[in-house]
Amino acid sequence: MNNFSLINYENVMTLFKGRTPGQVIIQYTDKCNAQCPQCGMRVTEKYQRSTLTEAVVKRIIDAAAEKGIKAISFTGGEPFINFEELVSLIKYAGLMGIPYIRTGTNGFIFLKHEKDDFKGSITRIAEKLAETKLRNFWISIDSAVVEIHEEMRGLPGVIAGIEKALPIFHEHGIYPSANLGINRNAGGLVNWPRSRPSQDEWLYELFVTSYRKFYSFVIDLGFTMVNACYPMSINGADNELNAVYGAASEDYIVSFSTQEKILLYKSLLHVIPEFRSKIRIFTPRSSLYSLIKQYEGQREYGFPCRGGIDYFFINAKDANTYPCGFRGEENLGKLWNLDIKNLDNRPYCRNCDWECFRDPSELFGFITAMLRNPFAFLSQTWKDKNYYKLWIEDLKYYQACSLFNGRMPPDYARLVRLDRKCDKKYLGIKEEKHANSNF
Repeated sequence: MNNFSLINYENVMTLFKGRTPGQVIIQYTDKCNAQCPQCGMRVTEKYQRSTLTEAVVKRIIDAAAEKGIKAISFTGGEPFINFEELVSLIKYAGLMGIPYIRTGTNGFIFLKHEKDDFKGSITRIAEKLAETKLRNFWISIDSAVVEIHEEMRGLPGVIAGIEKALPIFHEHGIYPSANLGINRNAGGLVNWPRSRPSQDEWLYELFVTSYRKFYSFVIDLGFTMVNACYPMSINGADNELNAVYGAASEDYIVSFSTQEKILLYKSLLHVIPEFRSKIRIFTPRSSLYSLIKQYEGQREYGFPCRGGIDYFFINAKDANTYPCGFRGEENLGKLWNLDIKNLDNRPYCRNCDWECFRDPSELFGFITAMLRNPFAFLSQTWKDKNYYKLWIEDLKYYQACSLFNGRMPPDYARLVRLDRKCDKKYLGIKEEKHANSNF
């Protein structure tokens, strides 16, 4: 079992140097067998598909371990299309000392739950994953309405299969996370109007209802952990980034205006405290707070992304390294040739909301700023006590969740005790004027 901790000598020394524990996202393949409208890698898209060879991925893992990278994610496309190879690579990453390893699936492995061999098939998958040092395993869930999720994915019957499979994974010490790519169907509330006079408050209530339905739904399915992926729609600055990661789309279902994003994040900030003692929610409220501030016009608020400094993305097409999946103009070459220690460690990018890099940049950015210049940091923090409260609350919650270790069951008693102590107030947004108020 992995015991990756924020509080250890090596990580503290890294933070003192103005760096954070590194992570690499390896797009193992861009092949996929689902038809999700929110993703440019859906099976209906016509382009030359790519899968990295096992030898190349192992060389990337070797380089990551040598350079002190702490986290590796194997993503797609759909990584489980090549399950045996994926398991081999996860095992190899564990042998090389990577403490934080994660991967996930669109759920196709849970189809045909009515077949006699379904339980045996899922048991074999769980056993093989349990033999590795995989720390976190996500399953994508798009909507709180079964029919909508299955239509979006093109995977009929998959939700019933997931519900049957979760207890099997739990028996093998694996606690999957429900992974929500925020979209207009998340709460099953369809037929959105594209324009409506004075719609802010109406939209805010719609978002709140959607999140409540979604969290309740995944809890009822048997999940013990949940994560929200912020919208990766291609618009504005995203177009200029020349994305190399195909998990983005121009589809209306994931395209939100600036004001809609403000309402999305405000409503999520509001709903999380209602559920954080019932399921481990891997979405830091301090990060949501910063995103709201930035979309409200304070562009430089919070901490910029550390993509290309401590966090990197490996593209399936060329096996090259990029600062993230979106900054495709900045090809850094092969990871094994990259001199990470001598990279400029001054982050600047705020061009997208990709939570894989944005959330840890926010959480760790607070610490590095405090360590490097405590007086300036405290002076700045004093100007916005709400952010400081949220960040402290996030840190306490992360500890109560055992840093979201997906190989450990949740300690609900601990979560309840912490929840009683936390400030559940909406921290600056008045309920009766929530949609139009500022922090």
